[in-house]
Amino acid sequence: MKKVINLILGVCVLLLAIICWRSIQDTIDFDAEVAYREAQVKARLLQIKDAEEAYKQQHPESAYCADWDVLIDFVKNGKLPVIVKEGVLSDEQMEKGLTEAKAAAIINSGDAKAIAEYKLEGFRRDTTWVSLKDSLYKGLNLNFDSLRYIPFSAGDTFEIVACPNTTKSGSIIQVMECNAPIASYLKGMGKLGDRMIKNKTIESEEMGRYAGLKIGEAGDGWNNNAGNWE
Repeated sequence: MKKVINLILGVCVLLLAIICWRSIQDTIDFDAEVAYREAQVKARLLQIKDAEEAYKQQHPESAYCADWDVLIDFVKNGKLPVIVKEGVLSDEQMEKGLTEAKAAAIINSGDAKAIAEYKLEGFRRDTTWVSLKDSLYKGLNLNFDSLRYIPFSAGDTFEIVACPNTTKSGSIIQVMECNAPIASYLKGMGKLGDRMIKNKTIESEEMGRYAGLKIGEAGDGWNNNAGNWE
């Protein structure tokens, strides 16, 4: 009888050890999955940031883009200017009043006499246009139509806000913000995920922070499109 009791106790101890190990391992696996998901969302946000800043550079009248269809079309079909430079202006040339713009104008005019006078034979400034997607996302196998979707969210879309904002000095600047709520990218992670979403949301509200990952700031405290994790 004593042997039976000892055997039962041994089995119980083994089961408790397995349960404890499984609980610890589940927590480790959960933390690893959260870190992986956050890394994927951050990477996507930075890709969006690159697209928005390229768009703003070419559309100063409207600045950033809040329309996903327009932004994705720009990424897929847009071009980026690349300036090809050969030669530099010497101190002597600049003392004669030459600037980059003036030198380029002389070269483009084809005036052989002026080119010789200013010694611009080896000077060249040309603008070529390259594919935006190949330039910004070289080496990345991206589905640009999916740029709008938050990873792991089952179809939730990043929210983009693009608007003018007034600085403390009174200047008006164009700003943008792109958001991914924690409830979207931790979707489907069971009870631990639901608990983290709830706790992080409450904590963020208490501290006046955004409950999730984002780039930029459309309200006060413009941050040059930095991520809120940086």
